[in-house]
Amino acid sequence: METNATTTGSAKLPAVKLALRAGGGLVKLLLIVYAVLTLYPLYWLFISAFKTNQDFFNRPYGLPHAWMKENIVRAWELGNMGRAMFNSAFVTVAAVLLTIVLGVLAAYALSRFDFRFKKAIVALFLAGLLIPIHSTLVPLFIMMRKLHLLDTYGALILPYTAFELPIAIFLAMAYMASIPREIEEAAMIDGSGWWRIFGSLILPLCKPIVATIAILGFLRFWNDFSFALVFINTQSLKTLPLSLSLFSDGFGTDYALTMGAMAIAVIPTIVIYLLMQEQIMKGMVAGSVKG
Repeated sequence: METNATTTGSAKLPAVKLALRAGGGLVKLLLIVYAVLTLYPLYWLFISAFKTNQDFFNRPYGLPHAWMKENIVRAWELGNMGRAMFNSAFVTVAAVLLTIVLGVLAAYALSRFDFRFKKAIVALFLAGLLIPIHSTLVPLFIMMRKLHLLDTYGALILPYTAFELPIAIFLAMAYMASIPREIEEAAMIDGSGWWRIFGSLILPLCKPIVATIAILGFLRFWNDFSFALVFINTQSLKTLPLSLSLFSDGFGTDYALTMGAMAIAVIPTIVIYLLMQEQIMKGMVAGSVKG
């Protein structure tokens, strides 16, 4: 009987290995399909950026007959994209830095200290995640006008930070929950205060989640159109998404120039993500596992 059981178990092993191998192959196939579906729009955008309008309509999915590098140059000049890119970069960097500083400090206080109304404050930030951003455009416009902030960088930086803070706080709180409190207790025994513990211990350990907060904020702020459209009227202060809208008007759209401008606009996002992807994954994984 034992011999038969052993033989049966041995016979099942190749079948299990085969099933696992088939499952792994299916997962790889699905990942390849997903990667193609994700990357193809970028490929299509970049090849379309070098086509003429006629080529764009006649061969929408094929390579261009002639690579029109002039599209990129003309799009840069006509859209004043140098200035627009500077405006977007300034507003985005300022809002990201402000979000990181305020978000990480608030998360540290909420995750490490017990005080009155702590649960109410956490619930308040949670409610901030539920507010539809675009429903606040009118009251924000009135408030910015009363504060004389319309047509300034502050009209974008402050709302960006306010709406990103709840996400930043909850991500940082989840990550800090995975940091052992014994580290802080040992530092306090050595005579370190809370500010020194935060600056020399907690903040360096939070680099992965800080990178995650930074890239999420960057993507949201860099691509924002509605706030910039409502709060910014001066041409020299317009951001990159507003600059892209110049290539389309009521009389038609120059698709070749539009694609060239969009190709320029998407490059910084790709570069930032490629540079920070490792830190982003570390932040997401570590923040989801406690201990």
